[in-house]
Amino acid sequence: MPSNQEHQKPSKAKVIVGTQWGDEGKGKVTDFYSADVDYVVRFQGGNNAGHTIIVGDDVYKLHLIPSGVVAGKTGIIGNGVVVDPKVLIEEIAGLEKSGKEVKLIISDRASVIMPYHRLLDGAEERYLGGKKIGTTGRGIGPCYSDKIARRGIKFCDLLNPKELREKLETILPIKQALLKVYGMDETLDVDAIYEEYKGYGERFAQFVTDVSVMLNDALDKGEGVMLEGAQGTMLDVDFGTYPYTTSSHIISGGACIGAGIGPQRIGDVIGITKAYTTRVGEGPFPTELFDGNGDHLGTKGHEFGTTTGRKRRCGWLDLVVVRHSCRLSGITGLAITKLDVLDGLEELKVCVAYECDGERLEHFPASLDKLARCRPVYETFKGWEKLPSDLLERGWNALPKEARDYLGFIANNTGVPLSMVSVGPKRSQTLIL
Repeated sequence: MPSNQEHQKPSKAKVIVGTQWGDEGKGKVTDFYSADVDYVVRFQGGNNAGHTIIVGDDVYKLHLIPSGVVAGKTGIIGNGVVVDPKVLIEEIAGLEKSGKEVKLIISDRASVIMPYHRLLDGAEERYLGGKKIGTTGRGIGPCYSDKIARRGIKFCDLLNPKELREKLETILPIKQALLKVYGMDETLDVDAIYEEYKGYGERFAQFVTDVSVMLNDALDKGEGVMLEGAQGTMLDVDFGTYPYTTSSHIISGGACIGAGIGPQRIGDVIGITKAYTTRVGEGPFPTELFDGNGDHLGTKGHEFGTTTGRKRRCGWLDLVVVRHSCRLSGITGLAITKLDVLDGLEELKVCVAYECDGERLEHFPASLDKLARCRPVYETFKGWEKLPSDLLERGWNALPKEARDYLGFIANNTGVPLSMVSVGPKRSQTLIL
């Protein structure tokens, strides 16, 4: 028998994903869309990612805490995230120092980055030498490796000192032997590591819960939930330029796994697309530029990593990559960022396909050997002088015709409508379509 209690209609979660190699401006877009939600959830990655948010004259650089916290929303760190507790404490302190209240929830199933993960990350990169992946050295990959190998430590373990101690006594001899193989003489002190991480458990106990249960309850009640990815699709461990990828699933399907909700819970999927292409670290990059145009993009776009400060490699927009991402994540709307960086270029190029061994390729190949032989097939567009900065106030028609043509081509080629256009870091420089 139905009860007399009034029930709200269940809501759908919105997913934000990057469509390129990361650094697309997800922080700003997430902050913008978070106005209409109650919870913002990080579902993968760790402090190897960085999101920069500008509100007025204030600049916030986040690595683990979900972007929506800046807008006063509750941030949730999902089970798919790997968390360095020390970094999280520092990030919370930084936000509180700037006057922000940090409302945070952490999944009891989220994996914990341990000291040996950071040591092994650096050791493995040195061992690979010229074939190094180009990791941030923050211990992300080794932590995910332990998770899959079933040797990981989760937040629920930090709350159970007996379990934590038993796991450390099993794991540390293995890690000590690995360090020796890599020629490292660091000694892993079980007592010191146990005391440090037991302390983290005490520090975060009030924040830890079963996030899957909480999020499904929130959606049942009609509350607003947004799932925020780190990095971009081309760094996805399955569908990116493997092995030059991160160690997690960045696509929208990864949002379900990394937050503990079913696929039927997902509504809109917003794909963040920079108006050109960049990547950090090693690996192939078909549209990379080594000329004045590349210098223009890097300089005007301030293309340096939020997390590492590394200079980003720059190139023309690659729609083979963006179409690949749209298909994988079922993207329903594209948010185009940093369009203003193209200001002043007389001619723009957009890659629409690859040419490989005399064959035209419309889809991104899995083989890096094949990708290395690919050459971009370009469409050419006329540039513009300068975009209006007050786009939110003036609207679509204030954009130069050349910019509107450029944007229209992106939508037509990908088959996905535009949902946002950004011409700068501020909220006033953003147009919702």
